[in-house]
Amino acid sequence: MLLAVPAVAEEISINFAPAQTQITWTVGSALHLVHGTFKLKSGQLKFDTATGKASGQIVVDTPSGDSESGARDKRMHKEVLESGKYPEASFTPDKVTGQLAPSGQSKLEFHGNFRLHGADHEMTLAATVDRNGNDLAAGIDFQIPYVKWGIKDPSVVFLKVEKVVDMHVKTTVRVP
Repeated sequence: MLLAVPAVAEEISINFAPAQTQITWTVGSALHLVHGTFKLKSGQLKFDTATGKASGQIVVDTPSGDSESGARDKRMHKEVLESGKYPEASFTPDKVTGQLAPSGQSKLEFHGNFRLHGADHEMTLAATVDRNGNDLAAGIDFQIPYVKWGIKDPSVVFLKVEKVVDMHVKTTVRVP
């Protein structure tokens, strides 16, 4: 006999630990798929699935961007991201939709503002959350259309780079 456990509306407050958060990215190019990482600088998230309110901020350290190619990274930081001028990228949520199940997998969507390269962009990030008691494991996959957002295209004559970066975030947290 199977029992369906209804999702529970509740207020959740989360502090992200940089050591427990992996931020990876991929972007296609004419030669191959380029992989890289960024480090989380800080992250706090508070949301209430009953009211749909969300707040907090997740901050990424843009100078930490690493593709394991010194020359490529130097160009990425100097000419594309301008990490010295824009040392942070952030997401500030204002709404949440979906319900967090008392256990197992849930799908939530966080609407808010994604700030990158000094400009704000409205986004909705879909999160898959696995809950086991007070432990949450979350994954978020989204795309950044960086050229559309006014960031320099790193393509050169013979080396074309896709205009969208695929972002992947995985984290584990404990909720009180």
